[in-house]
Amino acid sequence: MSTLLTAQSLHVDTAFGPLFRDLTFTLKKGDRLGLIGDNGCGKSTLLKILDGSETPTSGTVSLASHCHLARVEQHLPPDILSLPLREALLAQLPEREHLSQQWQAESLLAEMGFAAEELSLAAQVLSGGQHTRLLLARALMRRPDLLLLDEPGNHLDLPTLLWLEQFLQRWSGSFVVVSHDPNLLDAVTNGTWILRDRRLHAFALPCSAARQALADADVSDALRHKAEQKEIDRVTASAKRLANWGRVYDNEDLSRKAKQMEKQVSRLKAAQTDVTAGSQWSLTLQGDSVRADRLLEMSDLPVSPAPDTPVLFSVPGARLKSGDRVAIVGRNGCGKSSLLRLLWQQFQSQQDNVSVRLHPRVSVGYYDQTLQQLADNDSLFDALEPFAPQPDVRKMALIGAGFPWIRHQQQVRTLSGGERSRLLFVGLSLARFSLLMLDEPTNHLDMEGKEALAQTLQTFSGGVLLVSHDRQLISQSCNRFWFIERGVLSEWHDLEAINTRIRETSVAWPTATITAQESAHPLPDDSDSLLEKLLVLEQQLANDLARKPKHQKPHLQAQWRKEIDALILRLE
Repeated sequence: MSTLLTAQSLHVDTAFGPLFRDLTFTLKKGDRLGLIGDNGCGKSTLLKILDGSETPTSGTVSLASHCHLARVEQHLPPDILSLPLREALLAQLPEREHLSQQWQAESLLAEMGFAAEELSLAAQVLSGGQHTRLLLARALMRRPDLLLLDEPGNHLDLPTLLWLEQFLQRWSGSFVVVSHDPNLLDAVTNGTWILRDRRLHAFALPCSAARQALADADVSDALRHKAEQKEIDRVTASAKRLANWGRVYDNEDLSRKAKQMEKQVSRLKAAQTDVTAGSQWSLTLQGDSVRADRLLEMSDLPVSPAPDTPVLFSVPGARLKSGDRVAIVGRNGCGKSSLLRLLWQQFQSQQDNVSVRLHPRVSVGYYDQTLQQLADNDSLFDALEPFAPQPDVRKMALIGAGFPWIRHQQQVRTLSGGERSRLLFVGLSLARFSLLMLDEPTNHLDMEGKEALAQTLQTFSGGVLLVSHDRQLISQSCNRFWFIERGVLSEWHDLEAINTRIRETSVAWPTATITAQESAHPLPDDSDSLLEKLLVLEQQLANDLARKPKHQKPHLQAQWRKEIDALILRLE
């Protein structure tokens, strides 16, 4: 395989210490890699270094002369927000090429599922899923051989996530994708990079298998480190004993041997196996149970994104009590986040509303997906004051969450999206709420954070309202489901029935056929049913792999993998 990109000894320093050091790797044609790691470990920074947007403290990146590279950002650039879609694509090209490339822009937008009448829309009015498709189209305008994608699955509903999965499976070029969605990564990658402890661990395995391989290596390294430490302790004790005897008996031979053994200890320590520091923070949320038949009750409630705007849907009637963990599901743009914002504003205003009744003793915690609850100009220490007034509590919470003391006066606006999310969760964990409203809480959570969130919600004693497109989180943590469809919220009792309904009634976008050089083959006519079956099998496999090893079913895993491979072959 031909080499597309080579990185040598990449090192990045920040004001608070090194982000990563001595990263050396090669990207080859055909590599389809997932890049994973804890929040704030430097994944987005690494992608920016690879495409030349940022410069490392030391080290070099070399791009092959025949390789065209493009990065798909997390957010639309501010300078294109007011532009129509066609102009948003052409904006990155030299002005002399705009006229000749206009057909290419329109063709790409059609491939990405945009209708002709949508081409005049301004980029800023698009939904999260449409943002992702527009960002992909902008990258593909350069006809790249290598794509760098920074969390493209964020903010995507199920139909758009399926579309993204199909796109990456069909795209013939190479890519590196940063994502916290193991299902997506297992479906589209053939290798995994794990950025941890300032080092890059590379595996020729998809995400779940790579994480297991790293966990197995951690166990082996810990055992080896323990044995090496035992030998270091033995030699150290012998050196001290000989040194003491040499002083007591004035014996130069014993003193010389003691010094030789001290040098041996230094060599053993230098060669000792490194062990991971592990995750510095465990996400836990403590809730209070209010003994009442309802924490929240809604009746004949119209929901709109803002005052004096059209109603998105209505709530004929719904009630929530302590112990209820309710997932609000529906397509992007149906009004899920608007409902949570309306309830939060009602709680803050404390005004009477015949359509919304909150228990007088209820305390509400709110996770806003935009993370605007944290003021940009506040320091990390001050940002937690609304959740915990006591200075010592805030100080220890920040340190326990992986923010060392030197960073406590750092401004919130300098944090990465993942670190900002972690800071908000630190605040929510310091208080005891009787009602938690979480709006897309997994958008910036790493995989360990998602697993911890699902576990802590299972035991949360208050009530929970959750808006999320993370199928695994919903299925593991929620016991009730509110489905928004055709302008009405209704209660369903089967999550899979809701997902099936969404898939059946979704608009079928054209499958993206633009590749690195030429088009891919179209899906067979029965692709919808095959994709549905493929998703079910992938979810079953992911759920079983998430269990402890002694509870897993290897024979079923082998069967599921065989069926998944067969389905993928049929789809191809």
